[in-house]
Amino acid sequence: MAEIPQKLGKYEIRRELGRGAMGIVFEGWDPMIARRVALKTVRKEQLEQGDAEQHLARFKREAQAAGRLNHPNVVAVYEYGEDPDGTAYIAMEYVEGSELKEAFDRQEDFPLNEVVRIMGELLAALGHAHEFGIVHRDVKPANIFMLKGGQVKFGDFGIARIESSNLTQVGSVLGSPAYMSPEQFMGQRVDGRSDLFSAGVILYQFLTGEKPFLGQLTTIMHKVLKEDPIPPSELNFQVPSVFDRVVRKAMAKRPDERYQTAQEFADALRSALAGLEVSPQVAKPEVVREPVNVEATILMPRPGQAKSGRTAQAQAAPERSEARPVPPRPAAKNNQAGVPLWAVLVGLALIIAAGGGFYFYKSKAPVAVSPFSESTPANSEAAAQVQRLLMKKMSDM
Repeated sequence: MAEIPQKLGKYEIRRELGRGAMGIVFEGWDPMIARRVALKTVRKEQLEQGDAEQHLARFKREAQAAGRLNHPNVVAVYEYGEDPDGTAYIAMEYVEGSELKEAFDRQEDFPLNEVVRIMGELLAALGHAHEFGIVHRDVKPANIFMLKGGQVKFGDFGIARIESSNLTQVGSVLGSPAYMSPEQFMGQRVDGRSDLFSAGVILYQFLTGEKPFLGQLTTIMHKVLKEDPIPPSELNFQVPSVFDRVVRKAMAKRPDERYQTAQEFADALRSALAGLEVSPQVAKPEVVREPVNVEATILMPRPGQAKSGRTAQAQAAPERSEARPVPPRPAAKNNQAGVPLWAVLVGLALIIAAGGGFYFYKSKAPVAVSPFSESTPANSEAAAQVQRLLMKKMSDM
């Protein structure tokens, strides 16, 4: 392993943060303004001789692209420099956090509102870059940094295309295959809508835990160009179907069928979430609560049973609402209960007859008693009156 240098330009080297095929990232210190920085480096001898100039040109362009941007969700670039020993470096904002890729690798679950927030910050960063004519072309979880406080930072503009630059010609294929747009695979000229396709792939991964296009390079390319991924709600039943439509539009094969701006994409996500949080309530029929007989609803525990407010039988049974719709009552006819008057009179006559029978039973002189007989010893006058009223009523019918 090569020895860590003590300085790069004016920056003091403190430690190595990571390394890749073409360079190393160090934690550095700017003594002039007492600021911690990240130093991304690339050495000429670490590159193949034929590609050295091209890679160095891209490295310098990363500094030029990110250096144009000033946004809270974009990793800030401070300076590009070349050390006398042949090391080129970019001094940039030191980000204390972790890559989104690490969270995906851990199969970490994100609440839906958190997904919309993170995607909103990513799309805000992309929208800002697009306004300055910069297409990132390598939007992927490894380039999205999650700070400890939850803020999102987006960086690594190494293969970004700047509208005024001719370094990347039509026909070159650059990017990470699983997140590349169809036009990138076909070597066509790309614009900001290609970045939005890649953002749609990340959204899909948020919702399902899986990449939409898997396999070897040729398999991925075929799927990206020809196949639509399975809707997220079919892989994760907790995903509302409204998000299927957002993903489908973001990952449309044709750029003119996608969201045309990052803002439009972000608005669609927020609208989908708002539709769930403030969904209209279905009107319910009015329910009239009847008076509850408290004594009838209390179940006393048996001896030795804990006083839990409900017996074991009640606990095993499902809860039932005390509220029941009360049907309208028909208009009363003849009386409140709707019973014909002649029936009431017959009933009254029977009661009187029963009273008379009871009287004779008590006097130990049982006789046949008729409510219509004038010879009834008890209440004979009342029985006669009932008989007259009943006969009158029946003659009127």
